[in-house]
Order: sequence, then structure tokens, then C-alpha cells
Amino acid sequence: MMMGVSTEQQELRESVRRFLSDRAALPRVRELMEADDGTDPEVWKQAGAQLGLQGIAIPEEYGGSGFSFAEQAIVLEELGAALYTGPYLASTVLAANALLASPDKAARRDFLPGIASGETVATLAFTEDDGSWEPGAIRLSAAPDGPAWRLTGHKSFVLDGYTAGRILTVAVADGGLSLFAVEAGAAGLARTPLATLDQTRKLARLEFDAVPARLIGSPGDAAAVLDRVLDVAAIALAAEQLGGAQRALDMAVAYAKTRHQFGRPIGSFQAIKHRCADLLLEVESLRSAVAYAAAAVAEDSDEVPMVASLTKAYGSDVYFHVAAENIQIHGGIGFTWEHDAHLFFKRAKSSELFLGDATYHRERLAQRVGL
Repeated sequence: MMMGVSTEQQELRESVRRFLSDRAALPRVRELMEADDGTDPEVWKQAGAQLGLQGIAIPEEYGGSGFSFAEQAIVLEELGAALYTGPYLASTVLAANALLASPDKAARRDFLPGIASGETVATLAFTEDDGSWEPGAIRLSAAPDGPAWRLTGHKSFVLDGYTAGRILTVAVADGGLSLFAVEAGAAGLARTPLATLDQTRKLARLEFDAVPARLIGSPGDAAAVLDRVLDVAAIALAAEQLGGAQRALDMAVAYAKTRHQFGRPIGSFQAIKHRCADLLLEVESLRSAVAYAAAAVAEDSDEVPMVASLTKAYGSDVYFHVAAENIQIHGGIGFTWEHDAHLFFKRAKSSELFLGDATYHRERLAQRVGL
């Protein structure tokens, strides 16, 4: 399995990092936190037109660049480090991979080019009010209406669900769990933004009142699709967690070098020095796990279901720990609204819960290996 970083991949990382530093720095993140959609449309457009980020892992036949998930993981890491507020995870990971995993070629031809260009923002609506990521908890119902379908019920905690132009959602039909596409302006669809701890992530509750929908694939297809999508998304989120953890560690180390106490930088004290060293070990271990998992997805390895849960569980633990320690190392100033440390702490917590927390994924891993 190829895990090294090529020259082209390093150039990609540097390009994305410069772009985000110039166009989506933390002061801009704070501004977008106050908006309902959290997206700067010009930055989103430039990310597609200039860098091709939205279509980086979408095959060329569907309007993408045709690179692998290994390159997309690099992009996700940099987005996580910047606390990017746009719908990249929702549209280019969740929605795009749901379409790629589906056997419906017509749906891929119809929907993926818009996602790849960034012109269409899509999302995947999975969880309901109980927040469970288990397929058996889904209650949204689908009933045939002539050649079309009607959806009745609700979804909650939908990433970028308030502003997405197209919603892919999972519902229970006679044939089992099925995947449907719903347009944002569909009759009977009501969308309500949710208050969140992490204001850089926008969540919504969707209510479906006999909403017209297009079936993707065949009734009963969604179970297999979801297995693949949630595994890939878990690794994608772990890549984001890696970027955020590295950024939080960098903040802590930089502060430890400049903050003086008793005439010395606090980083020279053994307690702080050892604390930072331990955090570095955790971050580098996560880096190795994400690199292996991303390579597994890129090569369509049979190990993906195993490494997905392992990587997400470890990423959740590491990011939360590093973000919390960053606040502690900063001391009193780290607890203030004015300092950026709390932004990473909140993102760490929301990322821990999204797609299932560490306990959920350890249990999922145990079941998959037969324990």
C-alpha cells in the first residue's frame, strides 16, 4: 500500500494552505459563524474554479479531476486546520460518495458534475431526532406515487441541510432502506437551522410532508451504500481532525515559546515541555493512521471497514485531548471568547460526535472483527 507523500501531493497541500490562509483565515471564520449558511460564496467558487477542490476525487467522466482519496485527505486535513466553514464535507464527501457507491449510473451522470464544479451543494440526511447512526434507527418513510416517490417524516442534525441545494436522504421503503434525492425547493419540505455548540458547523432539522423525491438505484440499495459512505466519511473526518489537532498543537507550542514566567519562556519548564512532547506523539500517531486509512480507500482495500472505525475513534480522542491541552497551556487567556483556542475545542467536540463517537466506533470495530 502506497503511503508516501509525492511532490505533487506536497504542492497540493501548500496550494490549499495558502488559499485558505489568504481567503478563509480565522477572523473570516468568526464572521461566517454568525451567518445561517456559514459559507463565503466567492471562496467556495474559487476553490472549485482555481483549485478544483470539490471535484478532486470525483472521476473525470463525471466532471471531476479523477484523483484518489489520498489527495482528498490532504485537502480535508488543511480544511480542518483552517476550521473551514463551507459545505465541503457535506457535499464532496457525504453526498458525492453516496452517489459513487450507488449502482445508479443515471443519477451519477445527473448529479455529480454539479457537485464536482461546486455549482451544486448537496448533503446526506441520515440521522433523526435520536441522533443514532445505526441504519435500524431510520424512520423516514417512502411511498410510491406513480412513477415518483413521496417522503414523510423528518431528519435531524443534517450537515449544511439548511442551505444545500440538493438533499440525498435515506428512507424506509417496502424493499428496505433506500436512497432518494430531494430538491431544496420541493413542496412539503421545511428546513430549520439548529443551534450548535460548534458554530463553524451548520446543522439543520428537515421535515418531510409527502415530499416528492427521486429514487436513486433500487429499493433496498441504501444499506450497502451507507456502509461504504459512512466508512469513507469517517476517514475523511479523521483527516479533518488531524488538521485541527496539528493546528491546536502549533498554537500551544508557539505560545509556550513566547509567554514568559519567572523570566523564562514557559516552554522551558519541564511540565510544559513534556506536555507538548506527549501531544506531538499523539498527533503523529494519528497522522500515520490517517495516511494508512486514506491509502486503503484509494486502493479500495478490504481493510477499509476496519481502519475507518479505528481511525475515527483515535482521531476523536486525539483532537479533543490536544484542543483541551491547548487551552490549558494558554492559561486564562485560552478560556476567553477573543482567543481562537475555544474554536478548535468546539470543533473537536462536534467532530467527535458526528458520524459516531469513539465508543460507538470501537464497538463497531469489535463487531466487524467478530468480538
